[in-house]
Amino acid sequence: MTKRAFITGITGQDGSYLAELLLNKGYEVAGMVRRSSTVNFERISHLMDQVEFISGDLLDQLSIVEALKLFEPSEVYNLAAQSFVQTSFSQPVLTGETTALGVTRMLDAIRLTDPAIRFYQASSSEMFGKVAEVPQKESTPFHPRSPYGVAKVYGHWITVNYRESYDLHASSGMLFNHESPRRGLEFVTRKISHTAAQIALGQTDELHLGNLDAKRDWGFAGDYVEAMWKMLQQDSAGDYVVCTGETHSVKEFCEVAFSHLNLDWKDYVKVDEKLIRPAEVDLLVGDASKADEILNWKPTVGFEDLVRMMVDADMALLEGRLEGLH
Repeated sequence: MTKRAFITGITGQDGSYLAELLLNKGYEVAGMVRRSSTVNFERISHLMDQVEFISGDLLDQLSIVEALKLFEPSEVYNLAAQSFVQTSFSQPVLTGETTALGVTRMLDAIRLTDPAIRFYQASSSEMFGKVAEVPQKESTPFHPRSPYGVAKVYGHWITVNYRESYDLHASSGMLFNHESPRRGLEFVTRKISHTAAQIALGQTDELHLGNLDAKRDWGFAGDYVEAMWKMLQQDSAGDYVVCTGETHSVKEFCEVAFSHLNLDWKDYVKVDEKLIRPAEVDLLVGDASKADEILNWKPTVGFEDLVRMMVDADMALLEGRLEGLH
């Protein structure tokens, strides 16, 4: 029997890579999309004829129940969220509704519709926030530093609660920062790669950033979706840290990106106080030994290769756009 996977957030970075992975494994894939006039299908435009789209919303439990009844999936991947940390400070209630309570609505819909469905929750390294230990692992206490991080902690614990209360096969992936050429322009990594390419092409001359000393554990999104899939193939559900185990600063990201284009980042990067968060997360670096041991998962793309991949993709994108203007 063909496996069927249902993905919320399918139009996002992770959703697009996960859909590709599952289609390559022979799955039938459906994605939940909100009924809105501004749904952006750019990241999955190449998969449009292979994926079924079902209308639904994490704010509306009935729509989730109907979607599950309609598609009858064996696996559900909950990737949808208000996932931009900066926005969570200005829209904390919406962030809670989607990123926290949305998980409960999805889990309860599974419990009511088909408790045999295997569930993946996208947890986040932002849950660790003001870190209690370095590196962070599955047992590290949470201390979130943004409404987004707080909402993710709720989503994480409600997943554990439904697993223990209703015996659902519900797993969480505590994913550290994962990037790609498909990352949204509002995220600092893509902002750096895209603006560096613009500067190289003479389209702009400055890049405004917040805290250059913030350190993150950055990996490639295409690697991380494989860990998600592997979690749902295990006999029993569990929670896993997914990361590279290396940490690099925003400054280092700039150095690699600009030097790849033979530019000196110091000539172009300006620190903008407005971009510094009310409560900063200074250092995130994970320990993925449980994922290595149980899932047999390891990242394949290193930090510098990831940055160069993103810069090359943005150069190609902008040069293509330039050619279109002539």
